[in-house]
Amino acid sequence: MAEQSKGEKMLPEPVLRPSGMRFPTLDVVRNARVYADEETLVVRDRRGREKRYPIGGEGIRGAIFFPPADVWETTMKHPAARWGVLIFVDAEGRYVLQIPLAQWLPEAGVIGTARLRPLECLSRTGLKQLVDTLGVPMTESETPWGREVFTSPGGGRYDWAGNTGHILWHSWLRGIGIFGWFIALVVAFSGGDGYGWVLLVAAGALFLVPGSDVVVRALAWWRTRGDGQLARACVIAPSPEPGAGATRRFRETAAVRILPGEVVLTNTFGEERWYALGGTHGIARLVRLTHPKTRADLGVELRDGDGRARGLLPWRWWFAGSVGEQHWAELVEAFQLPVSQEAFRPADNPSHADNPDFWREKHELGRDAEKMSPVHGKAVRRATIWQAGKGGNEPLLIPIFSALLVGGLFAESALGRAVGIVSALTIVAVLGPSVVHQLTSRLFWDRPDAGGPS
Repeated sequence: MAEQSKGEKMLPEPVLRPSGMRFPTLDVVRNARVYADEETLVVRDRRGREKRYPIGGEGIRGAIFFPPADVWETTMKHPAARWGVLIFVDAEGRYVLQIPLAQWLPEAGVIGTARLRPLECLSRTGLKQLVDTLGVPMTESETPWGREVFTSPGGGRYDWAGNTGHILWHSWLRGIGIFGWFIALVVAFSGGDGYGWVLLVAAGALFLVPGSDVVVRALAWWRTRGDGQLARACVIAPSPEPGAGATRRFRETAAVRILPGEVVLTNTFGEERWYALGGTHGIARLVRLTHPKTRADLGVELRDGDGRARGLLPWRWWFAGSVGEQHWAELVEAFQLPVSQEAFRPADNPSHADNPDFWREKHELGRDAEKMSPVHGKAVRRATIWQAGKGGNEPLLIPIFSALLVGGLFAESALGRAVGIVSALTIVAVLGPSVVHQLTSRLFWDRPDAGGPS
């Protein structure tokens, strides 16, 4: 199973694309892919490295779909398997490659687990079409995905094609930092004056936590700084209803980008979702949703070839401004897809007539419509903070831990001052980005109507 670097050619559909992600994991959603290259299954990672699995002979000879066990338990304990797992096997039934469906469904983060049947997810991701293209038989296991089937028949290791966005060395450094700080602190305080140097070890270990975060973000910026994939895209920016409360973050971040053969949806948080343009599992139709009685425009569904909604743009925030109709015409022209109009029946609820966004709560992609709209207050700050996805109390706990040693700044010895300096740097590395984020959010990015004209 050879590895090689990716080429610049357009990949043949069907292609699996990761679930939506934002910085600093944009390289995952832009580069990681699973596709067929003639009689070979190719898995490409975030850095463009490819691993190839031959079809037939001693390679892949079949596929087994393992449905999820209890939906709610799986969602909590194994979220990547909440819609099931597909395993490619060889002629002896030994596992070759595991593909967790949730990590290859672009809209996985905005659609409820219960709203999507596992077999439907298999088609939405493009995995069913990929198996058909490879020409390997697929069966469904009677045993759901769980401990009973984790081990490959006959033993042995097998590969995993997943995209969590986590970096192994980053997780290790953070763990070593916390554990090292605790152990060194215990040794220093129990060992007496002769162990003062261990305090410097404790301060340095704790600095690994924010320091590794800085390195990850710097590397992410370096990898994406010259990324020209989106340079040739046709960009459709939102044109929100005047006076509705749009924010600068929404105006300048959210966008629909149409590339040759691909569509990129970027929401207010900066999360990108990539889809094929056309085909069964790609965007194949635009549907303009209207109110069943007033005929007012509600939103635009981006549907795939099977008629399933894959994206939802609220009309009020995207096409109700002064240049909204122009943007709608540009969107239709750029997609070059069939366009239709449908009444959205669940919107007919007189008790919610005063809430123009009520209709989206009844839509299966209501969460997507929410993220494709301006988001205010704590919700947007919590989702876009530097430490998003980590421990919620980290910006508070790490400085408190460092404060135990920051008094060394006033010590008479050089060793004591070094301990204080490293501890102070740790506090700055944690609180600095958080303070800047809070200020820019409140004063610039997330103030209602803080942008230009609609």
